[in-house]
Amino acid sequence: QVQLVESGGALVQPGGSLRLSCAASGRIFSRSILGWFRQAPGKQREFVAFITSGGATNYADSIKGRFTISRDNAKNTVYLQMNSLKPEDTAVYYCRDYSSNSWGLGTQVTVSS
Repeated sequence: QVQLVESGGALVQPGGSLRLSCAASGRIFSRSILGWFRQAPGKQREFVAFITSGGATNYADSIKGRFTISRDNAKNTVYLQMNSLKPEDTAVYYCRDYSSNSWGLGTQVTVSS
């Protein structure tokens, strides 16, 4: 069983930056495809980004050029660096392990002045 714990969510002003972290345990992290999703109030959960075991990445068009996903296999952690944040980025952000289809409980990001 995989356990995922997100952290780093906060209230930030438009144009600001945050870095989210997702700490994983319970399986061989280095072989996992890991992703970030988000769910805004009243909306469905949507894909944000993923990173493969080899470091290849893919991003949703809505955040491309502003967000960067990365991983540190030695720390069993995946990150989401978010820059130039907009009010429409407000959501609960979730980490996902594709291999086991495990999800974390999420971390709240609020972008507001």
